Amino acid sequence: MIRSPLLLAASALTLSLPLGACRGEGDDARVEASAAGTSLGIDATALDKSVKPGDDFFAYANGNWVKRTEIPADRSSIGAFLIADQERERNSVQLFDKLLKANPAADTNEGRIANYYRAYLDTAAIDRAGMAPAKADLDAISAIADKRALSAAIGRSIRADVDPLNSTNFNTDHLFGLFVTQGLATPGETLPYILQGGLGMPDREYYLSADAKMAGLRDKYRTYIETVLRAAGNPDPSAAASRVMALETQIARAHSTIAESNDFTKGATVWSRAELEKNAPGIDWPALLDAAQLGGVPRFEAYHNAAIPRLAALVGSQPLDAWKDWLAFHTLNEHGAVLPAPIRDARFAFFGTALAGTPQQRSRDLLALNATSNALQDAVGKAYVAQYFPAENKAAIQSMVSGIKSAFAKRVEALDWMAPTTKAEALKKVETIVVGVGYPDSWRDYSAVQISPTNAYANQSAADAAEYRHQLAKLGKPMNRAEWWMPPQLVNAVNLPVQNALNFPAAILVRPFYDPKADAAYNYGAIGAVIGHEISHSFDNNGAMFDSTGRLRNWWTPADLSRFQQSGKALAAQFDAYSPFPGVNVKGEQTLGENIADVAGLSAAYDAYRASLGGKEAPVIDGFTGDQRFFIAYAQAWADKSREEALRSQIATNGHAPDEYRALTVRNLDAWYKAFDVKPGDKLYLAPEQRVKVW
Repeated sequence: MIRSPLLLAASALTLSLPLGACRGEGDDARVEASAAGTSLGIDATALDKSVKPGDDFFAYANGNWVKRTEIPADRSSIGAFLIADQERERNSVQLFDKLLKANPAADTNEGRIANYYRAYLDTAAIDRAGMAPAKADLDAISAIADKRALSAAIGRSIRADVDPLNSTNFNTDHLFGLFVTQGLATPGETLPYILQGGLGMPDREYYLSADAKMAGLRDKYRTYIETVLRAAGNPDPSAAASRVMALETQIARAHSTIAESNDFTKGATVWSRAELEKNAPGIDWPALLDAAQLGGVPRFEAYHNAAIPRLAALVGSQPLDAWKDWLAFHTLNEHGAVLPAPIRDARFAFFGTALAGTPQQRSRDLLALNATSNALQDAVGKAYVAQYFPAENKAAIQSMVSGIKSAFAKRVEALDWMAPTTKAEALKKVETIVVGVGYPDSWRDYSAVQISPTNAYANQSAADAAEYRHQLAKLGKPMNRAEWWMPPQLVNAVNLPVQNALNFPAAILVRPFYDPKADAAYNYGAIGAVIGHEISHSFDNNGAMFDSTGRLRNWWTPADLSRFQQSGKALAAQFDAYSPFPGVNVKGEQTLGENIADVAGLSAAYDAYRASLGGKEAPVIDGFTGDQRFFIAYAQAWADKSREEALRSQIATNGHAPDEYRALTVRNLDAWYKAFDVKPGDKLYLAPEQRVKVW
């Protein structure tokens, strides 16, 4: 995907860019300047021409924008993705205002949207209700008397809230995460994937690292746990918090690493029901699976097959009281945004401020809007695209997709080092990619989802349960290659490896990624590179292991695979050298898939741009050649300014390199050197043989 997992944030708690924007002074200046120069496309006022393009292309393209732009107080970062999302949020505010004034019937999609929004917005009612909405959940946890009941409680809690393949999302409050699609190596068979979970902080390293900053975060997290359990009426919240922290540290030790999680080949293990019970003793699996509505499922994709037995063993070995405290805390943590102020405030103080450096919570009306959009994604999405996504934009993007697919295929055909058998499968894979632009062909049915106008806690639970039922309903059925994994009102894009498909939601098809009034150089450099990026994910270090049917198998000759892996190592080394802070370097292997997609995608977008000119040269506009506009548009699509805490967290846990360094992908393309007269001695200069050309 083009960015780290982007949810329509119900609060400013996501460490990746949360959707739902607050306009900053710098944003207004940029949007207005861009609107005034639509023929040029790029934002000339953002450039810092005192910087040589060959020394720091990010600063050249975005330097003045960075200088004049302040990160909003309720944000951990600001950049091109947030700027695009401002339009999505402004549109959504208008959409919700109109819908609320219409006072729709409760049993309609519009009524569900209105009720969810109103209940979430009403913090006075949430505070008056206190812990009463959570009482049934907490009472059920308190009543757990043995490991069988504990296993059933863990099973009841499981939700479809992870996605290892499409969005590298491994985080869940539940001990196990569930994901449903075709098995990695079982074409035609849809399976439930079981993933590791159970941590409140982003990754195992937050619990195990000796780094002083991580240790400080552990202290703050324990304080947060204690605050939540005190608010819930725990008789000894300090002792309970210590038990939870100790248990989560054990869970962290059981977890696979980020690098292991990102390796699809390690997740391609299928266990029968009997093998699951045999391989992972400690849990009462019949009780867990029955409670999770998976009792009749014969086979499972054991994605984290090394961690699952270790987690199961902890259920069997750790004290029951510790597990009950853990369940109570995570139940409340998951619902923290719709619980009384002491929990809401403490939750933001830790996740928003301590982890991401964001000093101020977003306004409740915007939190309510985005929480509703996330909970009822298709209901909101259907209304959104009807209002804000013109048919001509869909047609224009589809045309660009065709051109970039063709350019990528020509690049494959031109590879002189690739064997004919490998090349044939690669070309077949490009040819058969299913591309969704704007929105899905069919919409989710929410008629069975009961949404209250007064109970925000129950509404969140109902939406989560509805998503879970929707995912379970796919079991036993053929995979739908046209299935969407992102809502239309999301500033992102995604490659779906087992479907051999792409999604480009409507909300990203706006400035600074796409402008129907701008010239081809701008659009191919911005949204064209996004399209190329997603196509290229089918051929990154993980995607290249899937064939045209979406099956994980090695379709490479040994020599071809070795050559491909050598290019990947060179690119990883290039990114390893980038360092935003002393002693903190980008992790080239951890970000390799995204970096391969950037290099290959930008190359294909450039070729498609040149092809769109029909053999002519683009006009010079305001002193910029077409190639210069193309590369500047690309770099401006990665404009970003982040708080230190957020940037450190991204480097530690994310599969995407910081945007500043993604903009430097240009140094691997020969055309960039010619466009900006980059020569030996310039800081970004790479000799031709050092420029990484993956595809």
